Amino acid sequence: MSEPSREARADALLSTVHDERSQRLKVFLGAAPGVGKTYAMLSAARELKRQGVDVVVGLVETHGRADTAALLEGMEVLPRRAVRYHDRDFTEFDLDAALTRKPAVLLVDELAHRNLPGGRHERRWQDIAELLDAGIEIYSALNVQHLESLNDQVRRITGITVRETVPDAFLDRARDIVLVDLPPRELIGRLKQGKVYVPETAAAALDAFFTPTNLAALRELAVDTIANHVDSDLREHMLARGGSMPVRRRVLAAIDGYGQSEYLVRVARRIAERRGAPWSVAFVDTGAPLDPGRRERLDAAMQLARRLGGEAIILRGYAIADELIAHADREGIGQIILGRTRERVLARMLGRSLTQLLLRHAAHLELTIIATPVERAKARRHLQVSTAHGARGEYVYATLATLVAFGLSFIADRYMSVANLSLIFLTAVLVVAVRTRMAVAVYTAVLCFLGYNFFFAPPRYTLVIANVGDAMTVTLFLVAALVCSRLATRLASQVESLRSAQVQTRSLLTLGQKLSTSADADSIRDAGSKALALALRCHVAILARDAEQIMRVATSVPLEAALTTQDLAAADWGDQHGLQAGHRTDTLNAAPYWIMPLGSEAQPMGVVALHFEPAVGDPDPAQRSLALAMTQDIGQALERVRLSDELEGARVQGETERLRSALLSSVSHDLRSPLASMIGAAGTLISYEEKLPPKERLELLEAILGEGQRLDSYIQNLLDMTRLGHGTLKLNRDWTDSEEIVAAAVTRLRKLFPYLRVETMAPGSPVLLYVHAALIEQALFNILENAARFSPAGEPVRVTTSCVDGSLLIDVADRGPGIPEHERAQIFDMFYSVSRGDCAPQGTGLGLAICRGMIGAHGGSVEALPGAGVGTTIRISLPLPPPTDIAA
Repeated sequence: MSEPSREARADALLSTVHDERSQRLKVFLGAAPGVGKTYAMLSAARELKRQGVDVVVGLVETHGRADTAALLEGMEVLPRRAVRYHDRDFTEFDLDAALTRKPAVLLVDELAHRNLPGGRHERRWQDIAELLDAGIEIYSALNVQHLESLNDQVRRITGITVRETVPDAFLDRARDIVLVDLPPRELIGRLKQGKVYVPETAAAALDAFFTPTNLAALRELAVDTIANHVDSDLREHMLARGGSMPVRRRVLAAIDGYGQSEYLVRVARRIAERRGAPWSVAFVDTGAPLDPGRRERLDAAMQLARRLGGEAIILRGYAIADELIAHADREGIGQIILGRTRERVLARMLGRSLTQLLLRHAAHLELTIIATPVERAKARRHLQVSTAHGARGEYVYATLATLVAFGLSFIADRYMSVANLSLIFLTAVLVVAVRTRMAVAVYTAVLCFLGYNFFFAPPRYTLVIANVGDAMTVTLFLVAALVCSRLATRLASQVESLRSAQVQTRSLLTLGQKLSTSADADSIRDAGSKALALALRCHVAILARDAEQIMRVATSVPLEAALTTQDLAAADWGDQHGLQAGHRTDTLNAAPYWIMPLGSEAQPMGVVALHFEPAVGDPDPAQRSLALAMTQDIGQALERVRLSDELEGARVQGETERLRSALLSSVSHDLRSPLASMIGAAGTLISYEEKLPPKERLELLEAILGEGQRLDSYIQNLLDMTRLGHGTLKLNRDWTDSEEIVAAAVTRLRKLFPYLRVETMAPGSPVLLYVHAALIEQALFNILENAARFSPAGEPVRVTTSCVDGSLLIDVADRGPGIPEHERAQIFDMFYSVSRGDCAPQGTGLGLAICRGMIGAHGGSVEALPGAGVGTTIRISLPLPPPTDIAA
């Protein structure tokens, strides 16, 4: 990392100022038609109009969608320009009318549209560029497949060449790019409902463009485009503000004018955009004449580079590698991108190809070699052909190696003995054995044995051997060749087995890591399907039963797995019986998918369905073993989640039963006791009202009042716990003095315990709190009441207030029997007093639980501490507000 230079910061700052003045373009970007770009654009425009901004609709295409057309109501819409083309009448966007009206914000739909002949510009983005230069802010919509740099990728994904494109350099002018997204399933649903195209067009679109695979790939391109735009803006603003950014080395694409040149230009643009680096395209003119086709392709690639914002350069020199390296050193280029070179085989053998020269002499540069989609497809076809004809090719290779050994032996026959010539043939056998199978190595050994015996062992040109020594030599040669071929073949087989085992281990390790971080069944299925698809290169679907016990696709790769009725029947059977079914099995083998159960017959948990493309072929034993192992891991992970859910359910049920029992016990005691006292006192008053002296009547009335207050307190505690449990307890914070809270709680306590002695100690100066005073008072009162019930007669309850490390501490100390250390955390649990408790027999076990909830709602805490020698100290800790807040 290095600090940006003053010139760089100045340039970036000027660029930022220029952007703020000139970048008045807002683009609503989507992955495909129908995702809602125009709807989102109109919704944003209506919000601006509501705020009083001058918004005008220049052109919006509703495509017959009623919900989109409804957003145009109340909006000012410019009239369109009439155009006559091929004896038919059309309408186009009126650029001159927009310039004359000159609103603050203008809506112009379909940014990539090609204008009909007769207009000022060929493309609509050129109309918008003129409007931007005139100072008008533009809202427009664009599909990602219309970006120039993505044209080849879109063609490769969809098989369709998009003719209407927008240069990436123009999109760089956008101040904001809004991604309008819709999942592929919902978009396909909208298409089937006729919300995107009319039914006739929709059916064709579903078969061609709107496939789940195409939509998922286009969606990824749209997200990448947004990410690149954000990265570019971030780099520019950081540099403008003097932030440190990495040194940006230029990117250079070397082209030769052949078919891959335009593809390399687009790749270079994308790489440079991701790195935030300037880029250029270079062609080295060696003086050799270019045929017209190559010259045309070269010019097209250079024009494309300029449209995408790059620099097109022609270098002249005889040595292509030297010219590229010299240009890179002069211009500060850090990366060179080139395609597969076309040198002759002899040049590559001598190490004189362009790639080899660059690797040898440009070690300080980053070299990226790109294969075009056509070359990748050709390589895959070659691999398939070589696999299909592997046996024949191996025998051809063995024959050629034997012929080379014969040639070398005929040359060496003049200088070496017959016995030493056998080493040449032995080397040929070893070379073949290392690269092929055992049978091919034996074939080579037999050929070399017969040829060595016929051409070189005396008497020559006959299979007869003259003396015993030569016979031993030939026989030992055959034995050595067979043994060496066997050892070499075994070694090659072991290497292949190790490679396969490494692939399996890596796949299982990756799957295990993903499953270990998955918390529920859905995430496990999603991680498992992706891991299976990546490891086996096949289509994967995981099916599970829904609430109606019907097998349905829970997740799949790709998103829309095309399972037939036979596949679903095989999946249902495999899940019920816990056995494999479908393709290449003994059950329902007409199904295209291979079905593997995730559970057992006793505990079904769904199935995994795998489909291998015909071009790939059926899985080999190693792949089948890997698939079974990965399926077993996924099943075990699902079983782990199921057991965890059952265990948690059992725990919750047990806790619920315990709380229910405690609640019933508490309610039966704490409701009946005061009610019984109240009923008895009231009955006595009714029966003996005239006979009782006034003092006894007053005592009975006071008893009724006291028991009623006790009952009211109990019910209030229950309501408070309900509010705390549901998170509906509201905090009405206000500034209050901590001493006022303590004094209010102590006053309430003395009404219940008039003979209790309470000692308070407070800081010398007032301590202000920003709290809900009534709740803090209630929490403190609950603690004081608990301490009062346990304090022996004549012993005081002490309340100490202090400030420590930004917190207010309120300590309530009693001199009762105390609480064992292992039970201090439990006293704040609900109904704990029923079993042993922190309260007297009259307590409910809710007071301290409510206290913890109320204090916790303020960001504080409550804890039980040992007393000073005897008793217990309950400490309330509340955070103090910052001094700036108090001053304010």
